[in-house]
Amino acid sequence: MAKRLILFLLLFLISDIYFYQAVVTLFSGSSIPIFYWFVDVLIIVSIVSIIFLRQRISDIQRIASILITAMLLVFIPKLFSFPILFIEDIGRLFRGFPARSVYVSEIVVFIAVAIFLAIVFGLTRGRHLYRVRKEILYFSDLPEAFDGFTITQLSDIHSGSLSNIRGVQKGIDLANAQNSDLLLFTGDLVNNMASEMDPWIDTFTALKAPYGKYSVLGNHDYGDYIKWNNASSKEANLKRLKEIHREMGFNLLLNETVTLQKQGQRIALIGVENWGKGGFHQFGNLTQATEDIPIDSFKILMSHDPSHWDAVTVDHEKHVHLTLAGHTHGMQFGIEVFGFKWSPIQYFYKQWAGLYQRDGKFLYVNRGFGFHGLKGRVGVWPEITVLTLKRSDSATA
Repeated sequence: MAKRLILFLLLFLISDIYFYQAVVTLFSGSSIPIFYWFVDVLIIVSIVSIIFLRQRISDIQRIASILITAMLLVFIPKLFSFPILFIEDIGRLFRGFPARSVYVSEIVVFIAVAIFLAIVFGLTRGRHLYRVRKEILYFSDLPEAFDGFTITQLSDIHSGSLSNIRGVQKGIDLANAQNSDLLLFTGDLVNNMASEMDPWIDTFTALKAPYGKYSVLGNHDYGDYIKWNNASSKEANLKRLKEIHREMGFNLLLNETVTLQKQGQRIALIGVENWGKGGFHQFGNLTQATEDIPIDSFKILMSHDPSHWDAVTVDHEKHVHLTLAGHTHGMQFGIEVFGFKWSPIQYFYKQWAGLYQRDGKFLYVNRGFGFHGLKGRVGVWPEITVLTLKRSDSATA
């Protein structure tokens, strides 16, 4: 983690210095270069202040979110400009380092402005630019009655960040329009407090699925990221959050399994509490949740953090056919075009968005319905997942 932070700071510094050269080339003699450094210093001082005053600022998460947004708007356009200026420097090296080309500097500033505007779009309209992502998964041992069974997965609602009623309703309507058999929610209903969900209970109660709605807890649902007056207040918050799941019609699974039946055949739906690497709580207990399940049953697991799949699920004694997770949000920033996907989150999580397969077992990581930290999404849009289960023999029928 420390090495990655140092790398980030070096990239920030180098990109800053290079982009400043383009600014000076185009705007020398004006006040723009002074404003340039003023913004940089303001952001750096603000971050340092947050670090040292974190014990005395009650609304630290809101302020940190603003700073993250500012860093994104300032840093990313400069980072994309850096390679162009660096290539120009290679040419200048063999020409005795003449003055920078005004033409190249104009290109650099144009690209930076375009990227800046794209980020602004993501921070405003991208919050509710929902995308339906569909996958068909084939299994040789899927019970015949469940051939063609559909699942809609939502994850990471983070209701404490939501404010646009029409935008959220668009996502609810889109989820219901998929007409899936089953609806599963894989954790992080709130940012910190159960009360964040109060204005949205009726909205999310409208989600429908004929075979039911099931859910699990995510790391934010335990209330670990704010200070409580006492332990009982924190416990009461979690109790209230569990009640809200029931009020919305969700069956909250806490290291347990339910059986779904169709035409006399069954599949096992497992839900574990949050289990994550890197300092996150490991309350999830897959062994406990599956102790009464026949070893040859078809199993679907809801587990909020995808790191649980690699660390526990793949090598577990009981074969879990399909695991559904969330948690990463795709970092709410990245590039996904024509099958290519990239996000800084991939340097922290091996499985961070979309479908993964190993040893005949599938993992799907949902990019999240809501947002947290960064007040929007850039390139990694909010997701509604639709998975269709098929018997492998039906692929050749």
